[in-house]
Amino acid sequence: MKRLSILTTAAWLIAATWALLPSSVFTWGFTEAPTGFGTGTNGFVDQQTFNSTRDTFAEQETIAEGLGPVYNAQSCGECHQNPITGGISQVVEQRAGRFNLDVFTDPAGGSLIHSRATKADIQEHMPSNANVNTFRGSANTLGDGYVEAIDDATLVDIAAEQAATTSGKIAGEVVMVPVFEAGNALRAGRFGWKNQQASLLSFSADAYLNEMGITSSLLPEENTSNGRYVGYGTKYDPVPEPEDVDGDVEQFATFMRATKAPPRDAAIAGTSAAILGALVFDDIGCGTCHRSSIVTAPVGTVINGGAFTVPDALGDKIIHPFGDFLLHDIGTGDGIVQNGGPTTRNKVRTAPLWGLRTHNRYMHDGLSFTLADVIKRHKGEASDVTTNFNSLNSVDKAALMTFLSSL
Repeated sequence: MKRLSILTTAAWLIAATWALLPSSVFTWGFTEAPTGFGTGTNGFVDQQTFNSTRDTFAEQETIAEGLGPVYNAQSCGECHQNPITGGISQVVEQRAGRFNLDVFTDPAGGSLIHSRATKADIQEHMPSNANVNTFRGSANTLGDGYVEAIDDATLVDIAAEQAATTSGKIAGEVVMVPVFEAGNALRAGRFGWKNQQASLLSFSADAYLNEMGITSSLLPEENTSNGRYVGYGTKYDPVPEPEDVDGDVEQFATFMRATKAPPRDAAIAGTSAAILGALVFDDIGCGTCHRSSIVTAPVGTVINGGAFTVPDALGDKIIHPFGDFLLHDIGTGDGIVQNGGPTTRNKVRTAPLWGLRTHNRYMHDGLSFTLADVIKRHKGEASDVTTNFNSLNSVDKAALMTFLSSL
């Protein structure tokens, strides 16, 4: 995009007009999901319940409550708190494994290498035979109730549309993963860097066990320390399984379902530079994966293998995640295989860009530090996008950065 063409200029004028009109003009029977970095409920539960579940989400756990023996954090809020409880953070987790002859294998105890332990002699370390090692940053959970409420068919359609419009160069992968609370019924994954979870209750149980070392009825087996059993019955774990006897995982899920979606910076978004930048964003191909708008499933839709029904607060809502919740190979894959199988080893979930301005570390590993570096790091399926970005003139690049700073 060297300069704006006549068609692009016309599109810019349309976009500018669009930005000045109320969003309700374009909803066609759907409504915008509420947004905001605030402390209010989105309507899924009342304010008192929202406050209570938020406090549980942020509560520091203790050994007497089941923390550890190996773990990464003492609360959900420890990894999700910027700019408010539920957001992102600087915390990363470590993953490792071995890749040999096209086969990936987990180390003893799994690919997650915990950063903390309740006793010094069970601290986990990088296995000596591992040749794959990566970090994963904590993702935003605000607005995840709407993400959970996206119908599987919508994700399948997005993947098919990508392949059709790019002649197969870009093609998101949908992976079907078990929903714990529904007897492991399969649903399209959408949470975690490998889309390893499909429901917020499963996601909560997974995080409670793997990040804090606290077992629940959904995941009642304690983690090992590099393959060594350190659970109940040893000197390292005084609390019998399941350790979550207060239903914390249900409260975590309720809190996330009740959060509002991350908002844009309205002052920046309304500027001519940001409006132009949005056009540049789509023109060079970023919008193929970082989709600006998705509509959630209709109210009353039964999801999560029959375990959850989409309520009024989450159904028929337009969200603006700037993501597609699909796996892609953009040349930055972490080499780890989880629920998706061997084809996903070098794929990661498209990072939703809502709330982007609250980050100062980017990509799944947090090892990119400027937005320009992030774009240039995209290869693989996104190589044409990177080429297009590199060919932009300085005005269009600056406009793109202004647009991104509004997210």
